[in-house]
Amino acid sequence: MRTLYLFFFFCLLSVTVTAQGKRIQILHSDNSSIDEKRLPGATILLGNIIIQHQGIRLKCKKAVHYKQQNFIKAYGDVVLNQGDSIIQTSQYTEYNGNSQKALSWGNVVIRDPKMTLSTDTLNFDRSRQLLYYNYGARIKDSINVLTSNKGNYYLENNKFQAISNVVLTNPDYVLESNHLDYYTNSRRAYLYGASTITSDDNLIYCEKGFYDTQLDISHFTKNARIEFDEKEIRADSLYYNRNIGFASATKNITVIDTLNHSVLKGNYAEFFEKADSAFVVGRAVAITNTNKDSLFIHGDTILATGKPDKRIIRAYHHVKFFKSDLSGKCDSIHSDQGIGLTQMFKKPVLWSQKSQITGDTIQLINNIETEKMDSIKVLYNAFIIDKDSIGYNQIKGRNLFGKFEENDLRFVRIVGNSEVIHFVRDEQKNLIGIEKTTCSEIHFVLRDGKIETSTFVTQPDGQTYPPSQLPENVRKLRGFVWRENEKPMTKNDIFIIDEE
Repeated sequence: MRTLYLFFFFCLLSVTVTAQGKRIQILHSDNSSIDEKRLPGATILLGNIIIQHQGIRLKCKKAVHYKQQNFIKAYGDVVLNQGDSIIQTSQYTEYNGNSQKALSWGNVVIRDPKMTLSTDTLNFDRSRQLLYYNYGARIKDSINVLTSNKGNYYLENNKFQAISNVVLTNPDYVLESNHLDYYTNSRRAYLYGASTITSDDNLIYCEKGFYDTQLDISHFTKNARIEFDEKEIRADSLYYNRNIGFASATKNITVIDTLNHSVLKGNYAEFFEKADSAFVVGRAVAITNTNKDSLFIHGDTILATGKPDKRIIRAYHHVKFFKSDLSGKCDSIHSDQGIGLTQMFKKPVLWSQKSQITGDTIQLINNIETEKMDSIKVLYNAFIIDKDSIGYNQIKGRNLFGKFEENDLRFVRIVGNSEVIHFVRDEQKNLIGIEKTTCSEIHFVLRDGKIETSTFVTQPDGQTYPPSQLPENVRKLRGFVWRENEKPMTKNDIFIIDEE
């Protein structure tokens, strides 16, 4: 029985000591009084007050201590310390020792080694190590100033959660969002919802992502875009390094150049801001608007370099392009938009209206003022083929020089070892005969791919045969290859890779 009594006694003593350990302790005050009529159950403390409770110390000029409720109200130059991590000043603080919650207002300022927080009203939940505000606050660290209407600060991981009208101001940019998580240790900002980052150089928009404010590196993953002067990059995922002006984008990429009326698309791209250059791979396509009729160019890799007045576009491997009145195919293409010169290399073929044009190299010259096709050069092994109902009109020579009218190839000059097979028809389009001629130079006038007139220069050799007198096996010139099955008929056909 005595042993049982001692056991309960020590249990009661332990509870009493524990309870006393959780009580608010008054370490010092210059004066104290009791006014049961005005403040029943309270002790009024005045002058140089020092209060302590489980790791915090509170100083103030006046306090009202409700001992039974374990509650205190502090007035006048209130300073609340939690070790070295939190130093809070305010004009008024309420603190509940049981719940370990504090409410402060009146010029509330919190300082720790990483930041300074200023607000008018602040809540502090010590059990959760959480500071939160609902009426606006300003947070400043060594680099940034952050303001928002509502926010939480988690002391354990130095995380700010700013909500509603969030603005983060950096010397180089301003970030605006409705929800931002900011870590003062890493100085990384995580964005949720519609967010913008504005600087002198560009504007960034996203609906999810993070920004390393110390390293100036960011990664955005939802509805991301960057606007540079006259350009805009959009993608599902966008990485940006502000220090070197480099961006990389993944999936559903669109690079818009409003000044040059051009667009780049693909599944992966890199953009170099200072060089004003970009390359795109993965279903890459360059789109150029010309008189409301877009030109679509596809290649395994598309590279655009240089300032707008000297822009060069290159496409490599499996290149195809489509326009309503012009399409083509080659291994690689080089387009200098500054001078309006486009060159096609390695087995190039061009389809203009109903004509097929091939050669070792094809050069297209564009009028940069009217943005219309001006002329064409086919260097070495030039060959034009046009399909007739019973055969093929053919023009062959060493080099070809042509002139366009309204994007229609109208005037052609064949120079060197020229050969022609032409199905001659009358005005009713009845077949008269088949012309077969060789000459050193031939001039043609075409319309819709058909020969209207021809002029043979320097000792032409040939004649017009009745159709029955020209055998089928001589109706095709040497090197004839009809490549109609490779011709892109729509803008989507440029992605088809033909069998070699």
